[in-house]
Amino acid sequence: MPSTPVVVDAAVVLLGATVTTITHPLLYVKLLIQVGHEPLPPAVGSTMLGRPVLYLPGFFSYAQYVLRVDGKLGLFRGLSPRIASSTISTLVRGKIERRVLQSKKDEHQNSFRKLVQETTHDMIFRCLSRVATHPFHVMSVRCMAQFVGRETKYSGVFSCIMTIFKEEGLSGFYTGFVPHVLGEVLFLWCCNLLAYLINTYAVDDSFSQASTLRNYTKFVMSITLRVLTYPFTLVADVMAVNNCGLAAGLPPRFPVFTSWLHCWNHLSTEDQLFRGSRLFFRQVPVTLPPSVED
Repeated sequence: MPSTPVVVDAAVVLLGATVTTITHPLLYVKLLIQVGHEPLPPAVGSTMLGRPVLYLPGFFSYAQYVLRVDGKLGLFRGLSPRIASSTISTLVRGKIERRVLQSKKDEHQNSFRKLVQETTHDMIFRCLSRVATHPFHVMSVRCMAQFVGRETKYSGVFSCIMTIFKEEGLSGFYTGFVPHVLGEVLFLWCCNLLAYLINTYAVDDSFSQASTLRNYTKFVMSITLRVLTYPFTLVADVMAVNNCGLAAGLPPRFPVFTSWLHCWNHLSTEDQLFRGSRLFFRQVPVTLPPSVED
């Protein structure tokens, strides 16, 4: 029997929640690194060329430290808001995609017009999805960041909602929203346009594996551009914690930022715009100690 949209959405939601739960420890450790929490000393190592360097603890060492401090469930702080965010995003995407499929017209496979239409539809979805899910992202980030100062200010979803609304109003749910959306929109357009240009003008149809190569072009572009747009994600996560009453977002760790551009400039000055982009083989950055005077 054909599956109904409700059954399909339920299956996708369940799958998304499972993947979110499995990958949450990775994002948890990444978030702690993003806010500059380095509780373990670096270890002496060497590069492939034999040059001695200092390596900061990778994911496994960091995760073991969190387990020692918080126990077996320690790596799952902030999981419930992320599951809520994943569920809402899946439901919104499913409804929008069904509407797009119903109204989509047949066009030439490589037409630029089709590229613009599909990218525009995807951009609208991502913006709407971010509007709906960003409050849960803020809650999740703050729950995880409590590990730094051992606070208990943010716990469950409802407690987070009440605390944020009481202290910051509706604007508190959208701290870091602008850089997050800008990063996603920039990534989407650049990825699709570059993949289109390469597939149209660089891949020769006479090549026997042209179709296979075109299938991988967008995947390769997405990996490259995700790294280049990472600073937007970092700034969004730092802004979500900044000046919310947690040690992870207050001096001397960070100054109180007046805007996300202020945060960007501060991290750029400290040469830290890519902090947290790697979870393995993290070399100690050669920078000056962070300054609280900005």
